[in-house]
Amino acid sequence: MHSLVLVSHTLCPYVQRAVILLEEKRVPYTRRNIDLSNKPDWFLKVSPLGKTPVLLVDDTPVFESAVICEYLEEIYRPAMHPLDPLARAVHRSWIEFGSTVLNLIAGFYSANSESLLQTKAMELHRRFLQLEEALGQPPFFDGDRFSMVDAAFGPVFRYFDVIEQIDDFGIFNATPKVSAWREEIAKRESVQRAVDYQYPQWLRQFFKDRNSALSLRMLEPR
Repeated sequence: MHSLVLVSHTLCPYVQRAVILLEEKRVPYTRRNIDLSNKPDWFLKVSPLGKTPVLLVDDTPVFESAVICEYLEEIYRPAMHPLDPLARAVHRSWIEFGSTVLNLIAGFYSANSESLLQTKAMELHRRFLQLEEALGQPPFFDGDRFSMVDAAFGPVFRYFDVIEQIDDFGIFNATPKVSAWREEIAKRESVQRAVDYQYPQWLRQFFKDRNSALSLRMLEPR
């Protein structure tokens, strides 16, 4: 049995993906949070890109969330990818789609004007309309089976739990299947355990500190 240490940052969505897999597979691990604004020397030695997550496997570093998740999938059971190669490739494609959505979310909360904020909200809405067409039978992406696609979208949906407290941007309009999927994922114990209970408070403060159009929305009376 390997000794696993997950080096993480409290707000990183890619860290959450790795945690969800570790929890689903019930693999013992230690989580070590760092401050990315004041990176310790030891971290820079194990993370060539200076990013989280990093998985230390018996002190051997594995970095980049997609690589970490694939390593965990290869080594530990239960399997969270389909056995069929084509189905597995399709799942990996939608995981990459989830990464694209995370990049759009970053553009949304960083938008420096109201018009750009609205543009980013519309882009996110279009992506979720695409996802609506791809979803099959509930409750999860692959029916009854919780997969790595679900793990990838857990951190995506979590952002909107806070964003929707700020304002309604219509991002999930006309996406009933996506909305139901989002609710099911939020109930999953592994998804809940991926963040600290203070995460919503920290994320809200992170948004406030961006000096963005979203920050200004937070100052407006509701």
